[in-house]
Amino acid sequence: MKKTYRYSRRQFLGASASTAFAFQFVPSHVWGANDRVNVAGIGAGGKGASDVSGSAGHGANIVALCDTDDNRAAGTYKKFPKAKRYKDFRVMLEKQKDIDAVTVSTPDHVHALAAMAAMKLGKHVYCQKPLTHSIYEARMLTEAAAEGKLITQMGNQAHAGEPIRRAVELVRAGIIGKVSEAHVWTNRPIWPQGMSNRPAKQDLPAGLDWDLWLGPAPEREYNSAYLPFKWRGWWDFGTGALGDMACHIMDMAYWSLDLKYPDSVEAKQGGNTKESAPNWSTITYQFPKRGDNPPVKLVWYDGRKNKQANLPDADVTEGVNLKGYGSLLVGDKGKLYFNRGRTKFLVTGRDGDEVAQIENDTSKTVPRTKDEDYEWLAGIKGGPTPLSHFAHSGPFTETVLLGNLAVRTGKKIDWDGPAMKPSVAEAEQYVRREYRKGWSL
Repeated sequence: MKKTYRYSRRQFLGASASTAFAFQFVPSHVWGANDRVNVAGIGAGGKGASDVSGSAGHGANIVALCDTDDNRAAGTYKKFPKAKRYKDFRVMLEKQKDIDAVTVSTPDHVHALAAMAAMKLGKHVYCQKPLTHSIYEARMLTEAAAEGKLITQMGNQAHAGEPIRRAVELVRAGIIGKVSEAHVWTNRPIWPQGMSNRPAKQDLPAGLDWDLWLGPAPEREYNSAYLPFKWRGWWDFGTGALGDMACHIMDMAYWSLDLKYPDSVEAKQGGNTKESAPNWSTITYQFPKRGDNPPVKLVWYDGRKNKQANLPDADVTEGVNLKGYGSLLVGDKGKLYFNRGRTKFLVTGRDGDEVAQIENDTSKTVPRTKDEDYEWLAGIKGGPTPLSHFAHSGPFTETVLLGNLAVRTGKKIDWDGPAMKPSVAEAEQYVRREYRKGWSL
């Protein structure tokens, strides 16, 4: 039997960041081969529906579901009729004692608070990307997961797939030599961005608890401009196109090149406002030398610039047709074009026979798994640690979100990663955000 600890809702609400690790974590359960992990879904509609179903598909027992919107969650409620239903994850975690692990599939601004509340009670956590809404939150979740010896996973699905794991092996084997540049692009945003003003108040739809949906975000009137998908473009709730997609498609470069913290970041953009992320941005990160590997310039491209897709220049791509999203690594012996959905990679600048030889000679050194849901649940039951656990995905999320500091300030930022300290004082407000009264990490 695993020991549990009881904390009141008031303790959840009142715990400050300075006491984040004052909670005693629940000792790990010893799992048998046939034991089922009791999972609760925080966010049951939208992406939450597939995250909950993914866990169930690999044998998890769905014991509780939490969503602020009954209509969005209706399909999942119907699919798992035995699961207890809640609208407030704090109430669910306080009342329901049989939960072993949670999936967190809320809008970005709630990720950290829901994940931390679960981890303080010793629950294993799967949390959708970006891991958090702010850099500080990512650091806190990383530290909490390590302190509690918890099994964690960020939901950047491709990290568990064959294409990225094989690409990591080949890049590290030197298929294009020493890499000094990376270019990463996306077709996002596919929702409105660049708004200057908040929309007028509308009547609340039945079944939606707007106050709980806002959670830690500043109060504002409900409008359908925010829900169900368009919240991503508003700074109080989302992290823009960068936050939506970089944890997916920047991952191969970050992982294979072992990039860690960048030295600096700067951005060009069009349409950014106090309220909303820009219509397009080009963000340049500079990473330091790592051992014998040279410094790396990584450039991120999103949106549409002058009505055209914002993509790397032709002299970088060498005429290769770039579509949708992807990444390009530039080495001293060639270039590698990567798409997370394909196992065949385009390599230019090297003889085809030489590329084939490197591919044949490069063994599989990165563990393989069925998918991210399986990897997380297997880890909980004593299997290998998931590879997108918070020790990896936390620092990665910090790096991703750093780009938004440059977007929002319009200034180049030199970055002290370990101290989470930007060279620009104006950027500090975006490193660690304030929460609405009654909510805290």
